[in-house]
Amino acid sequence: MQRTIIGMALGLVFVAAIACSGGSDSPNGAAAQPTSTPPAARATQPAIAPELQSTQDPSASSGDTGPKQGGVFNTLWSDPPTLDPHLVTDGTSYGIVIEVFSGLVKLGANPSNPFEPDLAESWSVLEDGTVYEFKLRNGIVFSNGDPVTAQDFKWSFERAANPDTASTVAEEFLGDIVGIQDIVDGKTTIAKGIEVVDERTLRLTIDAPKAYFIAKLTYPTAFVLNRNNVESLGRNWVDEPVSTGPFTLKEYRIGQRIRLARNDAYWGRSAYLDEVVFNLAGGVAMAMYENDEIDVTGVGLADLERVQDPTEELNKDLVEVPPNFAVSYVGFNINKAPFDDSAFRQALNHAVDKQLIADQVFSNLVKPAYGIIPPGFPGFSSEIKGLEFDPELAKDLLAQSAYADPSSRPRIVLTVPGTGGSPGLTTEVVADMWRQNLGIDIEIQQVEWATYIQDLHRGRLQAWSGLSWQADYPDPQTFIDVLFRSSSAINYGGYANSKVDEYVVSAQTEQDATKRVQYYNDAEQIVVSEAAWLPLWWGVDSKALVKPWVQDYAFSSLTIAKFRDVWLDK
Repeated sequence: MQRTIIGMALGLVFVAAIACSGGSDSPNGAAAQPTSTPPAARATQPAIAPELQSTQDPSASSGDTGPKQGGVFNTLWSDPPTLDPHLVTDGTSYGIVIEVFSGLVKLGANPSNPFEPDLAESWSVLEDGTVYEFKLRNGIVFSNGDPVTAQDFKWSFERAANPDTASTVAEEFLGDIVGIQDIVDGKTTIAKGIEVVDERTLRLTIDAPKAYFIAKLTYPTAFVLNRNNVESLGRNWVDEPVSTGPFTLKEYRIGQRIRLARNDAYWGRSAYLDEVVFNLAGGVAMAMYENDEIDVTGVGLADLERVQDPTEELNKDLVEVPPNFAVSYVGFNINKAPFDDSAFRQALNHAVDKQLIADQVFSNLVKPAYGIIPPGFPGFSSEIKGLEFDPELAKDLLAQSAYADPSSRPRIVLTVPGTGGSPGLTTEVVADMWRQNLGIDIEIQQVEWATYIQDLHRGRLQAWSGLSWQADYPDPQTFIDVLFRSSSAINYGGYANSKVDEYVVSAQTEQDATKRVQYYNDAEQIVVSEAAWLPLWWGVDSKALVKPWVQDYAFSSLTIAKFRDVWLDK
């Protein structure tokens, strides 16, 4: 559910995508960190430039032919709305949190088996799929030396669900555990489905067998925190967090920089880098890259032809980036007029010529989206029939809607994240097509990112753009169920259809993989046909620049922790 803000269409910056929805008005989101989210997992192998491939054992610590310890990696970022894992809903926060904190399991690079042990060394599935028993690694500790125990996980899960924590996603990511919903509802503070068997053994009981449950535990909502650290420092605990990830937070100066330092107490092989520095002050990414201020950047339209020229010095740094498993969109609040009328929403969909925008505005660096689930992702179906460009049909639908008369039509405000300047090329072009093809004028309103996310969660927005939703794990549930089930806390538009609910609830417990995917496809077709969204773009292959001294920086279609494996050859 990662949300990524990538910014202007002509200048890609590496900022985290979103649980996650990611924000992106840019076609060049190739290197957005998810999911929506966050975001998180991938169903494709990470792509690494041939000249960056390392044939050495990654466990090697030094030497001229293998990874070396030391050095500082610099990247461009933006201020995260939160560094509390239990509050993460955006990719900007997610990309930092997954380097500092960790959970029982994590997403890995193997598409056939994407879930790997993290702080748990193993797990067993019992009682016909309703009980998960995790065995923690022996001797694991927090960065301050305190042991990590099963009790820490129990406290962390219950803390995430507690209304006082104010997590907007705990119900979605932990709600399958028996008793978590009662905590969310304020009825208790203890979940009976979380059992501490002994110091190293945690048993979780869920309400029904669910194929995606282990995937949900890779999201930061399920990360472990140090209780004394949180309770002793109160609201300011994230200024000095005790961590379990490969890095610790060394410094955070709002609007200036975040510095992560290697965590020498990490349970696995230590990170090679001394520090990762996230530049928060902003700037022109390409200029910063050419001035050696940052070590990696995406390539926007304005620079694409230049960097692809073999005679250019920058060409040797060029790297192919696989498409994100993400979809960018315009969202509609179904509970606010005029978006409570499906014919009006359908008219808006049919009035936008996405292929023309892709061809003439973005030089085919975007792929028009007519469904929700991206190509190549588990559950994608080419059979989904989208609402394609048809201006005459759009006019007919508008005439059939309750808002055909412009004199009585409510004022329409489309909100985008930003602090002034252009609202984004995609937003402007879409608004212009609505004006030209339907005679519908809208007001574009910009708000600061943290406020934008807060308003989105609270259902205050009438319509919104500048967002993409990136998968948190490789399962269609993260798109169709999480986004469009009527009871989902992440269904920001308030969309509700009883048949969609029936399909996604059936898919939750369906053990036959083929039937399960079909449920999601059937639900997706209804969502698309009723125009719950205006899908815009799916990710496409794109380009990035990586400094020649940076080794083993991997790009992937979903967001995972990456800096532990990066090393500098200089």
